[in-house]
Amino acid sequence: QVQLVESGGGLVQAGGSLRLSCAASGSTFSINAMAWYRQAPGKQRELVAQMTSIGSTNYVDSVKGRFTISRGNAKNTVLLQMNSLKPEDTAIYYCNADARKLGISYRYWGQGTQVTVSS
Repeated sequence: QVQLVESGGGLVQAGGSLRLSCAASGSTFSINAMAWYRQAPGKQRELVAQMTSIGSTNYVDSVKGRFTISRGNAKNTVLLQMNSLKPEDTAIYYCNADARKLGISYRYWGQGTQVTVSS
């Protein structure tokens, strides 16, 4: 089992910045990749940014050049630095971990943190 706890959401004006943090605990050795997803009201959850265990990253086109996913200084922590925020970035942001143990894949989710960008 992997537990994920997010922090860092809030309300910010357009053009501002926020940094989200996700702390993983439990069977973290089984994690292959961690990611941030978001879900806006009335929309499907979408992948925002992903980082694999070897450090490769990928981003949804709408956040490229504005968001950066990285490992935090604390062990088993992943960050999402969000700059030049736009109202359309408003959503609940979820931390995700994909793990594999004994040949079985698992997907874990955090509880979500609200990000609201005002115009």
